Amino acid sequence: MTDYKAEILQKSREYWNPSKVEDFHKKGIDLVMGKREGYRFWDMDGTEFLDIHLNGGTYNLGHRNPEVIGAMIQATEEFDVGNHHFPSIARAELAEQLAKLCPGNLNYSVFSTCGGEAVDVAIKSARYATGRKKVISIKGCYHGHTGLSVSAGDDMFKLPFHCEGEPNAFVQVPLNDIGAMEAELKKEDTACVLVETILATYGFPLPETGYLKAVKKLCERYGALYVADEVQTGLMRTGKLWGFEHEGFVPDMLVTAKGFGGGIYPISATVMNRTAGKWLFEIGRLHGSTCGGSEIGCRVAAKVLEITTRPSTVENVVQNQAVLKHGVDDLMKKYPGFLTGYSQRGVILGLDFDCEDASVSVSKPLYDHGVWAHNARLHPGTLQMKVGLLCDRAFIDELFARMDEGLKEAYQNYRGR
Repeated sequence: MTDYKAEILQKSREYWNPSKVEDFHKKGIDLVMGKREGYRFWDMDGTEFLDIHLNGGTYNLGHRNPEVIGAMIQATEEFDVGNHHFPSIARAELAEQLAKLCPGNLNYSVFSTCGGEAVDVAIKSARYATGRKKVISIKGCYHGHTGLSVSAGDDMFKLPFHCEGEPNAFVQVPLNDIGAMEAELKKEDTACVLVETILATYGFPLPETGYLKAVKKLCERYGALYVADEVQTGLMRTGKLWGFEHEGFVPDMLVTAKGFGGGIYPISATVMNRTAGKWLFEIGRLHGSTCGGSEIGCRVAAKVLEITTRPSTVENVVQNQAVLKHGVDDLMKKYPGFLTGYSQRGVILGLDFDCEDASVSVSKPLYDHGVWAHNARLHPGTLQMKVGLLCDRAFIDELFARMDEGLKEAYQNYRGR
């Protein structure tokens, strides 16, 4: 370890987040990112890593994508953050672009700085539109760390901060249990059902075919709105621009963030129909975000959408979906009983291991062989495998070669336990 890296780690312990730094240190991961490019980054010591965590999909288009950086630089020649009170060239054009890329009547966009803030907007919008308070989400969900979004999430994230919300204001039901969902909706006090299209922090379990569409129909029957949280599943990661499109329905609102800013500028959006956006026509000045919809960020997001929807990008995702499936199938044959199964949609995979904590049993051996991946916090035996949209075959071949070496070591530890 270089002296400079040791100094940065020590400053992080003293001035930033002592417990997080120490937690990774105990796992043998003293990582400080230095150079980064494409789907690779280098530790300050110079060690190279292939990135298949992507910070939750933030780096869909790679680290420091040159086109995205170019859009940001060009935007600075004309724009800055802007003024959230007034109409804006960049915001208006990005909102129009989103409306054209979203199905049905999802025509109105409210811009924020992160996924949690965008979920907050969705909940506020649903409560205004329906006059109700209750929010239903799925057990094992994660929707962000801001005020309303954290209250809608798992107890792990909200209880330490006493963010439970009012009694019965936030209710959770099991995934794929349509009976439990209807039992709550039948009370006719629900403002919205908030659903990650695939539960990322719970290890990417896939909803049963027809479940999400059935939930939307129940929302219509009982006067609630459906909010699709597409923060980690949107932007072509599932093979379609929005993950819910696989199910053949249109939500009342969708939320996008993380990769929406290309890993370069923080921006998110809540896209909604006229019903959900009622407040926009009646009390539009009563919600604002000083940096939400930054004009520079809007130009970045516009470039992200343009790259993401290119035919070449879509074709690459479709091809890589098959390549990834073949590669993981081979790993399952090599490591029977340890790698027990996986879920996949597009270039999103959750690899299930026979272990209590994949962040130790699997992440560390992969880390030692130059692969950065992490487990699902709420389903710790599952390793998240998030491959970027623009990865080429050479990268994937190298990835599986490195994963094989790391898993070989992990498997030996597993058999010798």
